[in-house]
Amino acid sequence: MSPPVAWLMLVIAGALDVGWAISMKYAEGYTRVGWSIVSLMLLAAFVFLLGRALKVLEIGVAYSVWTGIGAAGTFVMGVVLFGETLSAMKLAGIALVLMGIVALKLA
Repeated sequence: MSPPVAWLMLVIAGALDVGWAISMKYAEGYTRVGWSIVSLMLLAAFVFLLGRALKVLEIGVAYSVWTGIGAAGTFVMGVVLFGETLSAMKLAGIALVLMGIVALKLA
């Protein structure tokens, strides 16, 4: 697998991580069967893709980028879907996370 393909898999795994986190919220502690199944499927998919990407990419960089995508994406979706609060400090924190992702990719 080439590095660009590994990076693509990593970004998709990060997006699936966001979906997984949101589906866990909808699963309400895994008490709603449909959302619980969706959650477990997303979990399996992102773990698979992350594992494949780690065959090529450095673990420290890849894991940091993956968690950053998950954190930033989940934050945004929390605001959009659940009306979570948005403040200047939170935006600054997410901006720092995103800058860190870019810095790790460029390193």
